[in-house]
Amino acid sequence: MKKLFLMLLLAPIMSFGQLKGLLDKAKDKVSTVTGTNSNVDIGAGLKEALNKGITEQVSKLTATDGFYKNEAVKILMPEELQKVDKALRKIGMSSLADEGIKSLNRAAEVAVKEATPIFVSAIKNMSITDAKNILLGNDNAATTYLESSTSTALYSKFNPVVKESIGKVGADVVWAKIIDKYNAIPLVSKVNPDINDYVTNKAMDGVFTMIAVEEKDIRTNLNARTSDLLKKVFALQDKK
Repeated sequence: MKKLFLMLLLAPIMSFGQLKGLLDKAKDKVSTVTGTNSNVDIGAGLKEALNKGITEQVSKLTATDGFYKNEAVKILMPEELQKVDKALRKIGMSSLADEGIKSLNRAAEVAVKEATPIFVSAIKNMSITDAKNILLGNDNAATTYLESSTSTALYSKFNPVVKESIGKVGADVVWAKIIDKYNAIPLVSKVNPDINDYVTNKAMDGVFTMIAVEEKDIRTNLNARTSDLLKKVFALQDKK
């Protein structure tokens, strides 16, 4: 599409025949992206790509250590609690600090497994117009669309799942112990963080990060287009 635009700028110096051929080519290109059948293909193709991201990447997060041993999404101490981590390690409680970090990641791993259908449902609401814009967008355009259009609703649904998983893996008990130990240290400012909110946001960040990994792979790696639909739809993107 960009190439055609540049060629059109040179139209004044072209012959009539050359110009007509160029315009016909441009018309064919527009028809390819906006035709009724292609509309359906583009929408279905983008949804398949996002579903593939969930199936092949997000599912990895649900395994034991899916968050904890994945440096791209590993949940660390909240920034405001870095002082807690340092203080605990300084008084010989490194194992408790490590256990606290691991428990946050375990909670996220459990939560993502139970909440994955929420993301699948959100993908189904993508419009044809959105799909066409996404197809010709950046390497993470589909992921960005999904994040911006669903984050608020996803949070409200995801949060109670995270809260339940925090209790299921015992993260609430571990963190209550961490905060109690820290607050008992003389002269420190007391803390009472909302771990549920923190893990919810970090777990969502992890999901979108992994979907983006798969989306970029499909856009840039021909071998990642594992179905005829993906090959057909993303071939349009290759021509932009």
